[in-house]
Amino acid sequence: MCDTAWVRSPVGRADRHYATRRGTKTVLVLVPHPVAGTRLLDLLPLLEADHRIQVVFADPEAGDNWQAGQAFLRAHGGVVLPWAQARRSEFDLVLAGSTRGLDALAAPTLLVPHGGGFGQYRPWRPPDTAVPRPRRHGTGLGPDQLLREGRLRADALALVHERERVLLAEECPQALPAAVVTGDIALDRLTASLPHRDHYRRALGAGADQEVVVVTSTWSPRSAFGRDPGLFDGVLAELPPDRFRVVGALHPNIWAHHGAWQVRAWLADAVRAGLVLLPPEEGWRAALAAADHVLGDYGSVTAYAAAAGAAVLLEDTPGQPLLDGTPTAVLAREAPRRRHDRPLAPQLSAAREARDRTGLPGLIRELLTSRPGEAGRLLRHAMYRLLGLPEPARAVPVSPVPLPEPVAP
Repeated sequence: MCDTAWVRSPVGRADRHYATRRGTKTVLVLVPHPVAGTRLLDLLPLLEADHRIQVVFADPEAGDNWQAGQAFLRAHGGVVLPWAQARRSEFDLVLAGSTRGLDALAAPTLLVPHGGGFGQYRPWRPPDTAVPRPRRHGTGLGPDQLLREGRLRADALALVHERERVLLAEECPQALPAAVVTGDIALDRLTASLPHRDHYRRALGAGADQEVVVVTSTWSPRSAFGRDPGLFDGVLAELPPDRFRVVGALHPNIWAHHGAWQVRAWLADAVRAGLVLLPPEEGWRAALAAADHVLGDYGSVTAYAAAAGAAVLLEDTPGQPLLDGTPTAVLAREAPRRRHDRPLAPQLSAAREARDRTGLPGLIRELLTSRPGEAGRLLRHAMYRLLGLPEPARAVPVSPVPLPEPVAP
């Protein structure tokens, strides 16, 4: 995908004579990386069946040669504008899962969080640096993220929880007029998927007598997989295959940075030994709906697992600066931690007993969203308000996630 190219598209005047549908409002979906892309794909069904709207896509980081974002866009069949062309085009709405590229566009913008929402981590600086460097893993709600030269970078800022509005008032009160608490559409789709648990189990190859164990890791050297490259091999060696079906879910950034070939190569022995490896774009929610147990770290997938009702056992990942009161911080405090000097299977059983005793799933659900089941309705309302269009009469879809398609051995 060459950033200097110009493509035929339904956007702009040059190709207007090719259009079959005319007079449509144009929505640009910004996909700098698959993490943002997968979350924005949850929003696009809210625009389905509306012939007044044309959706196009662009990668604002195409010039940085991140292959994963470009491959993600090519795989989904939309019109993909080179970034140079997108910057010179006019849009009626921009959907963004990060702030990257927003300063180059002049259109009404809806900014949504990826992961478990904004405000997950405290600002963090590498401890071994003598010279101060920019802080990382901040809340995402500071003026350095939301403002440029005193101007808001988004016209609407979707928050998953009222807790985030309080945090926004502390960190960037100038952005409060743009804030709207919509709830978490990823969680709503996961919840809608739970009644289809048996279908997801069959797609993962789990038999009626097997328990599904999802092993998940976020990215970074402090993550479970970053700290222990043998994570999946060790789990498979400990759990009898006739009783357990082990599923692997790695953060998309691992695949994006190291490459799909390399991830498959690293995990080749584990896959041959029975690991069901999920692709980076989708499948993790289907696996959580099917899961009996989840072994995870501080990533948001572990929190979603707890909300879905799985018994969570934590891999110890010390040093991650979690923000008090967030789902991940509460999990780190309340969920049992894996002991590598003890057998794994009894620890999984103990985690299930702890889940039943503490009521952790309900608590994590309350921390993940303060608008349960309403995210689709509220996000659609925000989008059509920015578009200046009346909302369609059709009901807001909250569809279950598709069946998982594991990576082939």
